[in-house]
Amino acid sequence: MAYNYLIYKAIHVIFVVSYFAGLFYVVRLMIYHTETQKMEDPKKLILQEQYTFMEKKLWNVITAPALIILVVMGINMLIKNPALLQLPWMKSKLGMVSVLLLYHFWCWRTLKQIQKNIYKYTSVQLRMMNEVATILLFVIVFAVIQKTQFGQDWYWSIVSFFGSGVILMLIVRLINRNNKK
Repeated sequence: MAYNYLIYKAIHVIFVVSYFAGLFYVVRLMIYHTETQKMEDPKKLILQEQYTFMEKKLWNVITAPALIILVVMGINMLIKNPALLQLPWMKSKLGMVSVLLLYHFWCWRTLKQIQKNIYKYTSVQLRMMNEVATILLFVIVFAVIQKTQFGQDWYWSIVSFFGSGVILMLIVRLINRNNKK
């Protein structure tokens, strides 16, 4: 039993890394794709076509499959060790994973809209949304590494991470404002 659990865990960690790499990059591509609106043809059309191609490949070949594999491995670990579901840190982790899944759906929907030339967000707004995955990654990793300590102080841990996220977003906004000058 322990051997299978460790295999599931190793595969889970590998695909968490792949998934977040894809998630970070796909939002970055959406930012670049959105910024093509300000360009003139034919450069605009060439770049939009290229970004659409890259986004589809990234999403369909790396990001979505990595999510499926990491979720399946995570479920397998919980089946092998159901006592984990009683631990406060695991409840916090699964709560943040639920938020991550909502973010994943938002990314997918936004990506589809951009590929249809429907731009609901500015590049600055997308840059801020790109930080959501970073914050969630921080919270999830700290929950897993700290375990008991995180479980005892989960409320303050999550509040401090989201507070850090707000600070990150303000820094992004400040940098963007300075870049425009």
